[in-house]
Amino acid sequence: MNDMSARPRYDKQGERTDAERAAAATSTFVREVGRDAALYLESCIHCGNCAEACQFYLATGEAKYTPIWKLEPLKQAYKREVGPFSWIYRTLGLKHAVTAPQLEEWQELLYDSCTMCGRCTLACPMGIDIAGLVGLARKGMFKAGLAPAELVAVAERAEREGSPLGATPKVLRERLEWLSDEHDVPMRLDAPRADVLVTLSSIEIMKYPDALVATARILEQAGASWTITSAGYEATNFGMLSGNVDWQRKMTMKLIDAAIACSAKVVLLPECGHAYSALRWQGAEMLGKPLPFRVLHISEFLAENLASGKIKVRPLDKTVAFHDPCQVSRRGGATRAPREVLAALGMALLETEDSGDLSFCCGGGGGVIANSRADALRYGAFEIKMKQIDATGAELAVTSCANCRQTFDDGAAHFHWGREMGSLVELVADRLAARPAAGP
Repeated sequence: MNDMSARPRYDKQGERTDAERAAAATSTFVREVGRDAALYLESCIHCGNCAEACQFYLATGEAKYTPIWKLEPLKQAYKREVGPFSWIYRTLGLKHAVTAPQLEEWQELLYDSCTMCGRCTLACPMGIDIAGLVGLARKGMFKAGLAPAELVAVAERAEREGSPLGATPKVLRERLEWLSDEHDVPMRLDAPRADVLVTLSSIEIMKYPDALVATARILEQAGASWTITSAGYEATNFGMLSGNVDWQRKMTMKLIDAAIACSAKVVLLPECGHAYSALRWQGAEMLGKPLPFRVLHISEFLAENLASGKIKVRPLDKTVAFHDPCQVSRRGGATRAPREVLAALGMALLETEDSGDLSFCCGGGGGVIANSRADALRYGAFEIKMKQIDATGAELAVTSCANCRQTFDDGAAHFHWGREMGSLVELVADRLAARPAAGP
């Protein structure tokens, strides 16, 4: 493991003793382990399949990066405190209490070398949701004040300002006004009623604004009743990534409340992987009942509207490699949608060696790219993906996640890679065909 001094502590309640930190983590571990998690923690047969599925293990060859090993403190606390044989473990001293130094050592494994991409989950013959358990373990780490400082700082800013990158409502309004004037496209902000509530990723707002323009153009051609609302526009959820459930719920409820306020039938999520997971699969849990609207990733919206003819595109005679965002494809189930979009564009899709639900992660998800001390590990994981895309020989590379694009941009600069990762929504917007004029 790395030197523990390299792992800055985060503790809003001031300095606590090691015993207090360990107790906070342990109580959270135990509280969060429900029936399914308990079954997972009892089911590992130590086959090693998860290791061979993990980019971080493959890039380093180090056994400590085996996905199931990252859960050891969680498993230890469960078996000692509440497992079916917990009294035996405690009586005979077979399982020791989790300690703060142990948690500090495991911070690297839970945050630096895991994007919660779920490839290990898919590979597990026992069906153990290792990625989900890592997310659970992060909750205990946060309670112990041991989430990485950089990741927590970003999450705190999102909680405080409404956006992890400072895209406040004022910044949003100014940027949308500029984009509308610059590109001559309506950017419909704060309409009182709309069928489609469009949400955004702060990475798009601040780094890839062309994605906002592309989304607006597509919605206009589709004839949609849509709006962006300053009361709930930020789709990214660093509360979930850091392990702070209260922040996660607050960020999610902003979107839910905004959708209800404008009577939206659809909440359209941007090119952001974890935003899809946070609202599509965890939103109802945060609300406490089924969501009163559909949740669609932008790739799903594109596929549906291309199929119905509401969006018309001109064909593009190019070969393309598609990078599947883990939280949209493998973890989210929307694997076919982007392929249907590329097919509608007439493009020849050249799949990577591992693609679709088997696709390797970009290496920067799960908050890893926000954690600079993880850069060396991240670049090693990214190199696997980079080589697979090169091996296709495709003319273009495209994805449907802005965080993946950011990771590819950073990796390309690091390796002096001569490729650029494009945006699916921008690609479609660039190929929009003029709609026929209405008859008399």
